[in-house]
Amino acid sequence: MNALVFASRKGGSGKSTLAAHLAAYANRPSRRCLLVDDDPQGSLRLWNTLRNYEALPLKIVDRSLADTLKSAKRDGIEWAFIDTPPNNSASVIDAIQAGTLIVIPCRPGIFDLDAVQDTIELARAARTPYAVVINAAPPKRGGIEAPAVASARAALSKLQVPVWGGQITQRSSYSLALAQGEGISEYDASSGDEIARLWLAIEKSVKAIRGGRNGAAMHCVAA
Repeated sequence: MNALVFASRKGGSGKSTLAAHLAAYANRPSRRCLLVDDDPQGSLRLWNTLRNYEALPLKIVDRSLADTLKSAKRDGIEWAFIDTPPNNSASVIDAIQAGTLIVIPCRPGIFDLDAVQDTIELARAARTPYAVVINAAPPKRGGIEAPAVASARAALSKLQVPVWGGQITQRSSYSLALAQGEGISEYDASSGDEIARLWLAIEKSVKAIRGGRNGAAMHCVAA
């Protein structure tokens, strides 16, 4: 089973949003997915409730994340999407240690860049592969990244932090989709390309991790 952990000490970075959109995109009968809500705020629970009869399997961590993941593996779950609180608590450390890949959302701003470094250090200490995803970014103009995105990418590169080569653009459709209990690919297929590309990069990274290979996977270099 593959455990994707969405972690960042910075509140509002987009952990729950990315987890929801990616899970909605990835889940299908041939690829069983599980939402794991380990954040007391309960954003994934709320969104999943809005899905009604299309709700995804969801577990709330009552005792230990390890027990939750063991049970999911026995149930044949292939991908677990784990949402964590915006802090460096014991539950976040447990999630990072249990993860296959840590996805660290980061808005392109100085406060966010400073905050993600704590999560990066936790991932490095646990020796768990991780990658930063530039989230809520200004739109590209003529295919060129906004200066804020380019600056954030350069700053992370100096710190030798692997960063996904794409971006998740700030769009109202992402929030509107969540309010309807949908993922962006369900709400507006024409706006779902970024999530689709991010999912392909995640799959590539996890395949490389499982195969013990490096190369151009997003957790090693920009992909």
